[in-house]
Amino acid sequence: MSAAPCASDLESRAHDRHHESLRLWLRLLACTTMIERSIRTRLRRRFATTLPRFDLMAQLERSPDGLRMGELSRRMMVTGGNVTGITDQLVAEGLVERRPIPTDRRVHAVRLTARGRRRFIAMAEEHERWIEEITGGLPASERTRLYTLLGLLKTAVRDGTDHDRGGFPGGLA
Repeated sequence: MSAAPCASDLESRAHDRHHESLRLWLRLLACTTMIERSIRTRLRRRFATTLPRFDLMAQLERSPDGLRMGELSRRMMVTGGNVTGITDQLVAEGLVERRPIPTDRRVHAVRLTARGRRRFIAMAEEHERWIEEITGGLPASERTRLYTLLGLLKTAVRDGTDHDRGGFPGGLA
């Protein structure tokens, strides 16, 4: 069963003459964009927050002792300036705190406050429900199948990008 692309999504750029791999990539991109747009809207409406703020808090929730700013930036794949701006806002709201690192006075660790942890848990619970709702139109067996297929694609992409780094598929040198 093939879903017809919505005229406003990225997949609408493709047509039957395009290579199947290009159509697949555009479909993945369209799905990702639509899900992300929905989550961004729901976070804004329900919690008056943004996806980057949610993502930063998620990283801190996974690291209760806190993270250095550089590590936060690396994990979120954004610039240090972006992380600093978001962190400053969250500190001002009492949701995160900066603490000196005893072994290195030049840097601080950022971590969730107790209030920030409670707030994040509430958002994370809603986020999980939203994802279940968004993907709920697909039967569970098909979600499992899609998850497996995307795992195969992820491996193929990772192996293919080894060429970009001068390596060979399968890790052969």
